[in-house]
Amino acid sequence: MSGVQHRKVEVSDADQRLDRWFLKHFPELPRGRLQKLLRTGQVRVDGKRAKAGLRLNVGQEIRIPPITVTTTVSKERRREISEDDTAFVQSLVLHMDRDIIVIDKPAGLAVQGGSATQRHLDGMLDALRFDGDERPRLIHRLDKDTSGVMVLARTAASARRLGKAFAGRDVRKVYWAITVGRPEQDQGRINLPLAKNMGKGRERVGVDEDAGKNAVTDFQVLERAGNRLNWVALWPRTGRTHQLRAHCVAIGCPILGDGKYGGRDAFIEGLPANAKKLQLHAREIAIPQDGGRDLRIVAPLPSHMRDVWKMLGFEDEPPIEPFDGID
Repeated sequence: MSGVQHRKVEVSDADQRLDRWFLKHFPELPRGRLQKLLRTGQVRVDGKRAKAGLRLNVGQEIRIPPITVTTTVSKERRREISEDDTAFVQSLVLHMDRDIIVIDKPAGLAVQGGSATQRHLDGMLDALRFDGDERPRLIHRLDKDTSGVMVLARTAASARRLGKAFAGRDVRKVYWAITVGRPEQDQGRINLPLAKNMGKGRERVGVDEDAGKNAVTDFQVLERAGNRLNWVALWPRTGRTHQLRAHCVAIGCPILGDGKYGGRDAFIEGLPANAKKLQLHAREIAIPQDGGRDLRIVAPLPSHMRDVWKMLGFEDEPPIEPFDGID
């Protein structure tokens, strides 16, 4: 592609990060190349320099500089990955076909790197090429301390298709959590707008009726352990940062082990040491396929959550059909 382009932000892309906008519309653009374009001011929003994390508003104009990419990368340009990391990341694969790879991301593994994060999933993606010519692409994110299903696109074409499916909320995601505190109802919807704020040097999100962005989560209590601990299924209907963690706190039921959002209320004495880790797991994802059927992938509970499940006497599977949300 050559020549400068200017595009308006559509309604479907409202509140999306700038880097994720590029991932959706230019999935073949390497992330390192995008970072350089941003750093040198070649990408602009409404005529101004912009950072990767800028949240876009409808109608804003994005300047896209001339971009030249190749979808086939030679072996010489592949990132060097240790044998241990190669074996590790390949062991995470739950499903693979010609278009996508679905992995079971462990808790504690960051999806992308940073100044204090040297080992991360993005740095291992070349080990997931297998017989493909292209480097797999990240389609969505999980928090570092959240485990479970993550989808990768194997080609630029599948990245475009999956990007549209995620943006259009066609992909169904189910999370499992243990919460501290009993919701007023066994099932319902949390519809509370969320906004970012900085506190004590750490970025957090919280309910903000004035400046917050629309955020919706459906939930169902699957089992209870006494009056305080609950096994809850969560269906995020929007994709805000830390949405599930912030919404659970907002209704007085922080996720067990989530000190960042729940503080002391997120910890219970007398539980296994692993209960101090975040008890939030991306359990299932359903991806629309040609022909009208969904590809459904389920990730088993990680070991740190199985320990808590066992002590609390929860079954391995829900005793009832999970609540499928509120229309």
